[in-house]
Amino acid sequence: MKLTTDDVKKVAELAKLEFTAQELERFTDQLGRIVELVEQLGEVDTTGVEPMAHPLDVHTALRDDQLRTGLTHQAALANSPKHDGEFFLVPPVLTR
Repeated sequence: MKLTTDDVKKVAELAKLEFTAQELERFTDQLGRIVELVEQLGEVDTTGVEPMAHPLDVHTALRDDQLRTGLTHQAALANSPKHDGEFFLVPPVLTR
């Protein structure tokens, strides 16, 4: 697949990025080479190769979940600078 300047411009617009004409040309060339390398990887015969998420035999180091008692409603509100006894009160973040 040959990457065009219009392709790069479209992706830049989606990402809300603005580039000069020189930058677009340079990025088109650079991204085009990356796409070519990915296409080369697609040509490799992977018959009989088991899919994997990691090249090493890595096991998770996370602990098992343990059920514990959480904060009571009143304890959670105790350190709040503003609350109405039932909910945290915060300044509005959305306006019309």
